[in-house]
Amino acid sequence: MSTVTATALLTDHYELTMLQAALEGGTAERQCVFELFGRRLPEGRRYGVVAGVGRALEALASFRFDNETLVALDGVVDDRTLAWLADYRFTGSMWGYPEGEAYFAQSPLLIVEGTFAEAVVLETLLLSIYNHDSAVASAASRMIVAADGRPCIEMGSRRTHEEAAVAAARAAYVAGFDASSNLGARARYGVPTTGTSAHAFTLLHDSERDAFTAQVASLGHGTTLLVDTFDVGEAVRLAIEVAGPELGAVRIDSGDLGVLARDVRTELDALGATGTRIIVTSDLDEHAIAALAAAPVDGYGVGTQVVTGSGHPTVGLVYKLVARENGAGDLEPVAKRSADKSSVGGRKYALRRLRDGVATAEVIGIGEPSAASADDRLLLVPLVDKGEIVGSESLSDARERHARVLAELPLEARSMSRGEPVVPTVWV
Repeated sequence: MSTVTATALLTDHYELTMLQAALEGGTAERQCVFELFGRRLPEGRRYGVVAGVGRALEALASFRFDNETLVALDGVVDDRTLAWLADYRFTGSMWGYPEGEAYFAQSPLLIVEGTFAEAVVLETLLLSIYNHDSAVASAASRMIVAADGRPCIEMGSRRTHEEAAVAAARAAYVAGFDASSNLGARARYGVPTTGTSAHAFTLLHDSERDAFTAQVASLGHGTTLLVDTFDVGEAVRLAIEVAGPELGAVRIDSGDLGVLARDVRTELDALGATGTRIIVTSDLDEHAIAALAAAPVDGYGVGTQVVTGSGHPTVGLVYKLVARENGAGDLEPVAKRSADKSSVGGRKYALRRLRDGVATAEVIGIGEPSAASADDRLLLVPLVDKGEIVGSESLSDARERHARVLAELPLEARSMSRGEPVVPTVWV
């Protein structure tokens, strides 16, 4: 059994058998245009969020078939195909929606231009990154809306695959989460991390007082003490006795969070700890966060629901051939016609139509766009130019972009109820 971990093998068998057949048939070098898009938003969602762009560009840069990888492909494709893969480099170009941007039905999130051979082998890798990260970011964005300015912390690493946990922390940060519990995301992407203690730390000690005393001595008075291991009211009084009114925060992880938060706030204020914050956790999603809007809660820790897309663990993006080189050397549109899975042929352009700063339409056309009006915002940006990655940016840029984009969506985007997309897709 091979232990190869190359990113080039994060793909499907049929990508390479298509490549082999195209090499045999003489069509592998035909210029083509592929498009990554979603036919519709996940059911009930009012907008989607693009995430994973930076990770996709990183994966592209390291997408190589080294000797060990080629050995792992023995028996999958023939020697001619293995020789071609040994020299693989993507030399085409890509345009796409930048990370943090909103998207809607049929939005061309990524356009890939290159030979059939170079572009087809990227399908699975690109889709796996975009589908996962966009699902997390779309859920996280709804949670940020529901939190209405209160900070959210991503803490779902134990509820997903270990590598997915790192990607999820990154995607949630793009969508507006303040921090993550995942140290891998801190090391790889610079996502801020935070954390203090679990119930196990309290149970380790002979008493709750001993646990609180040890934590404050080590982490300082600004730490967060977990107060629901036994009796919440008693733990709050004990926390202030140990740490004083300058205690940073208390965390509640079980029970009726709204009722408990009100009781804890009353008790903290009575003890003079008016600046001590209340953080709540425990299987939160956007609906639970919205239900706590009137409670004296200062922040939310979100786990399972954010890393699994809050009911939509994938957003259903697809990667389709939309144009190919014909016998005359020109690109001609091609499209899939099958029922419920049709596509629109031709290289797309996209812009966001605005009125008084509010988005009113997702405008998609074929070919080159006409000059955008003052109320239109072009959506596709260059990501790769003739094999050179040109679209890399910082996470802070993506995060700031999402905040701006969220502010320009219609008010209905802030609703947590199921609904239709807040911006219609218009073909021109």
